[in-house]
Amino acid sequence: MESTVDRTRLRELMDRELARFEADHPKSRELFERSKKNLLAGVPMPWMTEWAGSFPVFVSEAQGARFTDVDGREYVDLCLGDTGGMTGHSPKESVAAIAEQAAKGITLMLPTEDSIFVGAEMERRFGLPYWQFALTATDANRFTIRLARQITGRPKILVYSWCYHGSVDETIIILEDGVPTKRPGNVGPAVDPTETTRVVEFNDVEALEEALAHEDVACVLAEPALTNIGIVLPDPGYHDALRELTRRYGTYLVIDETHTICAGPGGATKAWGLQPDFVTIGKPLAAGVPAASYGMSEEIARQIEAYMQSVPATDVGGVGGTLSGNALSLAAMRATLEHVLTDEAFERMIELGERWNDGVKAAIDAHGLPWNVQRIGCRAEYWFTPTPPRNGGEAAAAEDHELMRFTHLYALNRGILLTPFHNMALMSPATTEEDVDAHSQVFDEMAAELVA
Repeated sequence: MESTVDRTRLRELMDRELARFEADHPKSRELFERSKKNLLAGVPMPWMTEWAGSFPVFVSEAQGARFTDVDGREYVDLCLGDTGGMTGHSPKESVAAIAEQAAKGITLMLPTEDSIFVGAEMERRFGLPYWQFALTATDANRFTIRLARQITGRPKILVYSWCYHGSVDETIIILEDGVPTKRPGNVGPAVDPTETTRVVEFNDVEALEEALAHEDVACVLAEPALTNIGIVLPDPGYHDALRELTRRYGTYLVIDETHTICAGPGGATKAWGLQPDFVTIGKPLAAGVPAASYGMSEEIARQIEAYMQSVPATDVGGVGGTLSGNALSLAAMRATLEHVLTDEAFERMIELGERWNDGVKAAIDAHGLPWNVQRIGCRAEYWFTPTPPRNGGEAAAAEDHELMRFTHLYALNRGILLTPFHNMALMSPATTEEDVDAHSQVFDEMAAELVA
C-alpha cells in the first residue's frame, strides 16, 4: 500500500473520479436527496451507503448480468447483489415460476409439492438427507445453532475471527491481539459475544484443538473459505483436521455455503469433499426472492424429531417463522435449481471466473504491482498485497480502504460494478466473456494510471 502506490497521485485521481461520478449521475443525486426525508441515511438498508461514490446509484432496471441506472447508464454487474443475484437478474424460468405461484398463493403455512423436489435436489448437491427452509442465511444459521445446542446440551459455538454468517449475534466476534472481543461495528449486541462463542484464527489447527478441548462447543460454524474479509483459502489438509477434531471432541460441524456456493452446484462441500453435519445456505437459491435452507444428517434429524415430539408446541421455540418455507419461495427455488443454477451453468461460470482471474493477474504483472488474486470457482478477488492472507486477522490488517474506494469508483465510472465491501467479482449464468474482458481492460487502464 503506502510503499506501492503514491498517495498524492491516488488522491488526485480520486478527486477526478468523484467529479466525473457526480457529473454523470444527476438523477441519482436528486433521488438520494429526496430519500433522506424518510429513509434513514437516505437508503432502505444501511449497507447501501457503502458504495464508493458520493451517493448510491439508483437502479432503473436489471436483466441478466447488466443493469441500467436512472440516468440511463448501463453497467456490467459483477457484484450481483453480493451473491443474491448470482443467477443473473430475473432469469426467465424463475420469473415464470414466481408469477405462476403468486397467482395461486404466496404463503400458506402448509407444504407444497415444490418443497419435496427442492429437498431431494439439495441432498443430491450437498449430500445431507434432511432439509428445512428459512428466508435468510442468517436465520438458517441461527436455527442450526439452536438445534446443535439443544442436541448436545453445550452452551457455546466456535467461529473464525472475521468470519461472516449474517447478523447472528454469536458470530460477530474477532480476535484482537489474541484476545476475543466483539467485532467493530457490532450494533447493540444482546450479550457480550465472548460469553457465547469461542473464536480462533482460520487455518490455525493448534488453536482450534485447544478451543474444542473444553468440550463446551456445540458446533463449529465455518465458511469453507473466508469470504467477507476477502477470499482467504484453507491450507492443504485444514478441512481434514477440522473434521477430525470436531468428531474427536463431540462437536457438530456446520458448513455455511452462502458465499462459497460459487465453488460449484454443491458448493465447497461437494467440490472439496467435505463431510459436515449441517449445511446452511441462502442468497441465490430463489433468484433473488428471499429464501434459505439448512440441511442435516440422518442422526441429527432423528434427534430433532424426537425432541419436537416431546414438547407441546414448537412455534415459540426460536426455530422457524411464519413465512419460512412459503409457497412462493419454494416455487422460485425449484425453478432456479432445476433450470438456472445447473451443473452445466456452473461449469461455464467457473471458466469465466478463471478468465477474470487471469485478466487481472496479467495487468498486475504488466504494471509491476505487488498485488495478488484469489479465486473460488466463479468468484475472484484481488488483494493489495504480494501474498494472500492466511486468516482473518491478516486479511483485516491488509485492507486499504482508500485504495479500494478508488478502484471501485474507477470501475463504476466505466460501467463495471464490483462488490462494494471487497475487490470481488462474481459470475452468473448470464455473464459473457465480453463482460469479463471489459473489466480486464478497465483494470489494466486503472493500474497504468496508478503507476504512471
